Amino acid sequence: MTIFQADPGRPLDLRAPRLQGRRILVTGAASGIGAAVAELFASEGACVALADCQPLASLPPGDTISLSMDIRDEASVARGVAESVARFGGIDGVVNAAGVANTDLLADLAPRAWREVIDINLTGTFLVCQACEPHLRRCANATIVNLSSGQGLQPFKRRGAYAASKAGVISLTKTLALEWAPIRVNTICPGAVDTPMVRGGYSAEVLRDEVAPRYALQRIGQPLEIAHAALYLSSRESSFVTGIALAVDGGRSFH
Repeated sequence: MTIFQADPGRPLDLRAPRLQGRRILVTGAASGIGAAVAELFASEGACVALADCQPLASLPPGDTISLSMDIRDEASVARGVAESVARFGGIDGVVNAAGVANTDLLADLAPRAWREVIDINLTGTFLVCQACEPHLRRCANATIVNLSSGQGLQPFKRRGAYAASKAGVISLTKTLALEWAPIRVNTICPGAVDTPMVRGGYSAEVLRDEVAPRYALQRIGQPLEIAHAALYLSSRESSFVTGIALAVDGGRSFH
């Protein structure tokens, strides 16, 4: 079966692993969505560099490496990218899944806490993209997937810093898609997902009785559901998709 591609000389083989031969850097890979992305991508044939400032409990099967990376620090990012390139011979995909939350009201938010959220969620995403850009330029079908949030589309109270940072990721992504084409750059905007970050902010009862009813599907998401969206945006199946903010949020935002 052949599907039309921008490169008609390379028809898509639907029997092959969807990321066969791709070399992909995943940040925030120690847990949550990042860990699910790394595991799924490795199972689909990608060489995966799992980057995090926290130690990884284990590596998924396949051609994978662990990188210690603080995405707030340019030197740390540069070292991690260089190590990934040395191991795999290049980088042709990035998934920026690292992030941090904050639930303070803006009137009570300390400037230091504001800077931490912006530095990790927005500036860190930019630093990783920028460090990878020269390597992505050398590859056909290069992709970047940045994790924003449904909060970046439709914020709540007590999420001011987080929502601002994630809205910034959406705008950053659209600008990168314009400036860096043919590298494809897209954003995923998850709703509440069953991750350590979400579990740390809500009790099980609040998730069931207060959070889930906000969603048309009446439940929170699972990390693998977000990983599948990242898989689509990192594969040749999405070869004509760039600059989008894809809500994977169970029907909360309906933007």
